[in-house]
Amino acid sequence: MAKKVDRPSIRDGYDLWSETYDATANPLVALDRRHTTSLLRPQPHERILDAGCGTGGHLGLMLLALSSPFGLDLSRGMLSMARRKFPSVPLAQADLNDRLPVHRRIFDAVLCALVSEHIAKLGMLFRDFFDSLAAGGRLVFSAFHPEMAAAGIEANFERNGVEHRLGALRYTVDDYLTMIDDAGFRNIRVSEFHGDEALAQEIPWALKYLGRPLMLGVQATKG
Repeated sequence: MAKKVDRPSIRDGYDLWSETYDATANPLVALDRRHTTSLLRPQPHERILDAGCGTGGHLGLMLLALSSPFGLDLSRGMLSMARRKFPSVPLAQADLNDRLPVHRRIFDAVLCALVSEHIAKLGMLFRDFFDSLAAGGRLVFSAFHPEMAAAGIEANFERNGVEHRLGALRYTVDDYLTMIDDAGFRNIRVSEFHGDEALAQEIPWALKYLGRPLMLGVQATKG
């Protein structure tokens, strides 16, 4: 019998996934947790916007670095999980396809990790990131690698025998870099992260991704 497949809205899908998200073996999230904070390099007293913070996977690392994070996410369920873990961190619900509900020039850094495949108005979002940063502020952006999206892979999870698929808008690496440049960012640097032996040891079924590009990372600065 074929598995039942459901395609909920992005908000509904992540609300449904929120309670099991942290326990789901996810190679992309594992790579993101390993590399993205190293790209961000949070510092004491820095004000950092985590746009698409989910259950707070990066918020705890920012707190350990004595930074001052602020989290935004579309999903109330994901925010609820983040709030349970980090009650001191200010969080707000926001659709990143709309204008950001933040003031201009108040953050030292912006992190946007693994949400771009759900953002149709990505150019506007990068411009809002630029406006929200103080002079010299930096952007760290990570994304599901375009080669994976082009192969038809998308965010998905299973619950009660139903596979929930959340879709993936298809951007190219050049699309991302052009939008970041057009927003005004400079010193743009690109990293690609591949499936490796450490990932396969952590998540055995991820061996099929050995040597394949799974995540794109971009660093840029304002001014």
